[in-house]
Amino acid sequence: MSARDTYSIEIAGLKRDLRLFQIKPGLRIAILNILGDTELVQACARELGKQLKDVKFDALVTAEAKSIPLAYALSVEMKKPYVILRKTYKPYMGDAIKAETLSITTGQPQVLIMDEKDREMMKGKKVVIVDDVISTGSTLQGMRMVIEKAGAKVVKEAAILTEGERSKWEEIVSLGHLPLFTD
Repeated sequence: MSARDTYSIEIAGLKRDLRLFQIKPGLRIAILNILGDTELVQACARELGKQLKDVKFDALVTAEAKSIPLAYALSVEMKKPYVILRKTYKPYMGDAIKAETLSITTGQPQVLIMDEKDREMMKGKKVVIVDDVISTGSTLQGMRMVIEKAGAKVVKEAAILTEGERSKWEEIVSLGHLPLFTD
């Protein structure tokens, strides 16, 4: 790949070259895919853990799928349970809670679902939402809706990176920011 096709960034002391992906004509985003990158996941969990150490919370919540390793590693780091909001309902999930949002990467509606077992555990809890990259905030909004329906309260939101308009994400605990790439 040429330098034009990637964006170099340092995250938690590690350098990565992120592939640029066109989401619509004239607009590309840098793709952070942490799946399989154990070194980066562990480093990010350590750094986010340091930034969240003074936040009083009971559990971490993330959406399926790319941020699952981060939620797991942060859970171990902070000794807190984590919940994964699924994108497909399975019969064993029982009386689940759902919210719909729009995915920036697919441009399609996406459903976020909290399993009945997690729903019971979340009631009355303080929650930190965790994501790999926060771009438009649509997944974040969907996660908030599910968490509130479960009777829990979001006390902080964290991500490895934010993207787009930086001022929109000032309250997010993050390790860096990605620009949007216009042609």
